[in-house]
Amino acid sequence: MKRLFDITVSFIALILLCPLLLLVSLMIFLDDGSPVIFKQSRVGKDNQLFNIYKFRTMKRDTVNVASAELENPDACITKTGRFLRKSSLDELPQLINILKGDMSFVGPRPLIPEESEIRELRAKYNVYSVRPGMTGLAQINGRDTISDEEKAAYDKQYVESRSFFGDIGIIIRTALIVVSGKDIVEGKNDATKK
Repeated sequence: MKRLFDITVSFIALILLCPLLLLVSLMIFLDDGSPVIFKQSRVGKDNQLFNIYKFRTMKRDTVNVASAELENPDACITKTGRFLRKSSLDELPQLINILKGDMSFVGPRPLIPEESEIRELRAKYNVYSVRPGMTGLAQINGRDTISDEEKAAYDKQYVESRSFFGDIGIIIRTALIVVSGKDIVEGKNDATKK
């Protein structure tokens, strides 16, 4: 049922959101040129790597690290990117990842391979037995403001207790958090501002 939901909803969303996707693409192009889509290697189901798609929010010469590791994120994020990240619109191209089967709407957020500490914890907790998600239990319980250990614990809890109706609840809570802008941290130094 989960996979059928993912395929159906991502397909319909891509069709309905096509005008918005084109508008965002144009905004990015006018702000900082191409490419409009950012591709990055992430860790997926069965600990296998896949390419995640996002709207590009960083300047073209930005080093490829987790955004929480950036020393000076304000210098790296484009004007359009600031808005896209705050509104989470930069995540919309992941609908393609969901349609392809790389991801699900709900599951542990996919890591970059270099995030070794949390990657090892997830392997220990059997987190890689499920597809990663656009949102997950850790995202509605602190997002960028909690430690890797706490994120891995929430991922473990999700894997052990997941259900279709639980996923719907996570999606609803995610929408409320996105609207409020709660728990978004940009870079190392931003954590002190929260």
